[in-house]
Amino acid sequence: MSKIFWITLILASFVAGAQAQSMPVSSTGTSPSAPAHQGRKKRVAIFDFDYATVMSNSAAVFGTNVDIGKGISDLLVRNLVQDGTYSVIERKAMDKILAEQNFSNSDRANSNSAAKIGKLLGVDAIIVGSITQFGNDNKNTNVGGGGGGWGGYGLGGFKHKSSKAICVVDARLVNIDTAEIMGVATGKGESTRESTSLLGGGGNWHGWGGGAVDFGSSDFQQTIIGEAINAAVKQMSGELIADNSKLEMRTVVVEGVVAAVDGGQVVLNVGAKAGLKVGDQLTVQRVTKEIKDPSSGAVIRRMTSPVGVIRLTDVDDISAVGTPVSGSDFKVGDAVKTITQ
Repeated sequence: MSKIFWITLILASFVAGAQAQSMPVSSTGTSPSAPAHQGRKKRVAIFDFDYATVMSNSAAVFGTNVDIGKGISDLLVRNLVQDGTYSVIERKAMDKILAEQNFSNSDRANSNSAAKIGKLLGVDAIIVGSITQFGNDNKNTNVGGGGGGWGGYGLGGFKHKSSKAICVVDARLVNIDTAEIMGVATGKGESTRESTSLLGGGGNWHGWGGGAVDFGSSDFQQTIIGEAINAAVKQMSGELIADNSKLEMRTVVVEGVVAAVDGGQVVLNVGAKAGLKVGDQLTVQRVTKEIKDPSSGAVIRRMTSPVGVIRLTDVDDISAVGTPVSGSDFKVGDAVKTITQ
């Protein structure tokens, strides 16, 4: 009897061990039955990079003043979206707020000015940056470097000497509440090829329009300056992604009331200035009783009952419009409060 007992115990232990080894375990040491909580991605807004210090160099390359700061920003947006670590605000939403706030090109590298815009956009942080070197490798075009010598070199060229293209960019991850710099990133790119023209090797690339260049196009990236830009932005993107852990998600609680109910739309008396944005969800509560201080008569608490939840579909500075996610019978005067941002 004793022998049978011990054989049974050994077999049971062996089976239990095999099952434990076959069960997948996450990197945090938890089994699939207890997944780690996945919150929303950290949101950032990317401002067009400042290129004032290399403007003359850029004009010499393209033959006109091209906003290479916008091109760098667009390329960075593409890299971060493809990576998926951050949620990046769309340019249309940014441009609208920037226009309303009279945000100028001179404010691009200003952390304080950009932080104010970041609050209106409802992001966790903003990314501002500068282009500090742009041109060829045999001419110093760093901050303070003279670009005057580029005059007369011809469109995208530098006399008859072959040279590599080079681009250096710097970025800062800025806290929108304190304007504190939470992370920095640098990218330096150099073409692997040489040419007598920085715009050489572009295949079917045929220029630009409206003072801007699509730095993300495959044809432009085949030019030697495009190759240098792409390498610089990739390196900078990697460092910004690595800085993700330094960024804390902001929790902004916005409260207001229902101002109107029109069919299936619920209009609120608060908007972007309070921190709301399209996609936010808010709870709707109805005040059922007010508790007053017996001594002063002041309201010290309002008792409420839930009415439902709405999701915002349109937001301006002072109002917002939402549609029901749950609940019904929304009324003017109902209290609203954000539950997701």
